[in-house]
Amino acid sequence: MANTPPIKLIVGLGNPGDKYAATRHNAGFWLVDALARQCNAGWRKNNDFHGELASITLNGQQCWLLKPQQFMNRSGLAVGALCNYYRLTSQEVLIVHDELDLPVGVARLKIGGGHGGHNGLRDLHRVLGEHYQRLRIGIAHPGDKHQVVDYVLKAPSKDDAIAIEQAIAQALAVMPLVLTGDFTNAMTKLHS
Repeated sequence: MANTPPIKLIVGLGNPGDKYAATRHNAGFWLVDALARQCNAGWRKNNDFHGELASITLNGQQCWLLKPQQFMNRSGLAVGALCNYYRLTSQEVLIVHDELDLPVGVARLKIGGGHGGHNGLRDLHRVLGEHYQRLRIGIAHPGDKHQVVDYVLKAPSKDDAIAIEQAIAQALAVMPLVLTGDFTNAMTKLHS
């Protein structure tokens, strides 16, 4: 696998508001919040970009963090606005999202691919195409496709929440490699 361009934008997917803050579907928000804290960066509301924005510098690499403030299925509005303004390509974007197809507590990097029914990714495909980088945070599947919506919009158990936080910590450890575009080494470290 070839390396990717440096990442200029990390987008955490989630739903806005206190009602959704602790839900599984907000795992993307959890990671970018943790990254902002790690870098002592503050969030500010930005109406032009339809979200909350923070700027970080990690190992000399500058990057934007974005939390879209529409519901998940409209995430593309914020991402598209920011990418258009800063002339970012889809390859310079890392999307962080919850993943039903990974066990709880597992984080995996991926380049491109389908949306797998994830409404946030479906909307991002419309704006970015399929070739953006992804950081998938495992939340596991409830076992029945009819339970998925209720499952992702509920808070995880205490044990699952701890496992998700551990996966986020592992992902944060490889973020300096991800930001410089060293995706190959980042994947090797995170996936082993």
